[in-house]
Amino acid sequence: MVKLSIAAAVLSATGAFAGPLTGRFGCGAPEPSEELLAAASSMAVAEAEMAASGSMSIQATIEVDVYFHVVSAGSSLSQGNVPDSQLAQQLVVMNNAYAPYGIHFNLRGTDRTVNSAWARDGDEIAMKRALRKGTYSALNLYFQQNLGGGTLGYCYFPTTVSSGSTAYIQDGCSILYSTVPGGTSTGFDLGQTVTHEVGHWFGLFHTFQGGCTGTGDSVADTPAQSSPSSGCPVGRDSCPNQAGVDPIHNYMDYSDDACYTEFSAGQATRMASMWNTYRAGK
Repeated sequence: MVKLSIAAAVLSATGAFAGPLTGRFGCGAPEPSEELLAAASSMAVAEAEMAASGSMSIQATIEVDVYFHVVSAGSSLSQGNVPDSQLAQQLVVMNNAYAPYGIHFNLRGTDRTVNSAWARDGDEIAMKRALRKGTYSALNLYFQQNLGGGTLGYCYFPTTVSSGSTAYIQDGCSILYSTVPGGTSTGFDLGQTVTHEVGHWFGLFHTFQGGCTGTGDSVADTPAQSSPSSGCPVGRDSCPNQAGVDPIHNYMDYSDDACYTEFSAGQATRMASMWNTYRAGK
């Protein structure tokens, strides 16, 4: 367990879904609520104080149990039935992306369900009530045939839950099957959709959250960004009056998979803060 003595309000993270933007990465994660934005701001203050005093330390790697659920409309790959070989590659991508930041994923099981309605993201709660495994600290990934509206994935922010509640059951990530390594989603076929969405599961906002003004994503070392990137626009500076160019290589922007390379040190600290506040030991 990562141990960070950070006091933060335990607040709801529910909110309306933000639809994907045409022609770029389609993230359907919910917009962070006002309460979660306030909690992130409180964490930012606590993290800055601890960093200044030298009292912040990461003592061990966060170990996350992972369950893969392949939900297809039939037995073929085009129907969403992702083979084990691609799922294994997806786990490697996850661990390669998060290992530098003290997070490791352990696959605990894979199951397969043929249900055409669930494969097209119909009756989400019924699907997850039937398939979800583990505790609130376990990551459940649902690989589905079609999430609708050009959405590549969505994941829920951490929040305060009771076991068996709707928020508890709903927790996890839905991922378009064709975004796994070797998939058919052009520009988004290296498995980094999972990396991005799991960032939300750990409590990270988009790097363009809040635009050029205000607290943005509440992480001090991610430059302000007015809008999502598309492709890999090196040198893009959408907030020229703010320090730094757009963090197009950050996993929480909307760049193509090949452009993604990093989280920031501040984001790593924030993931640990959110983990300890909402998920560790639960």
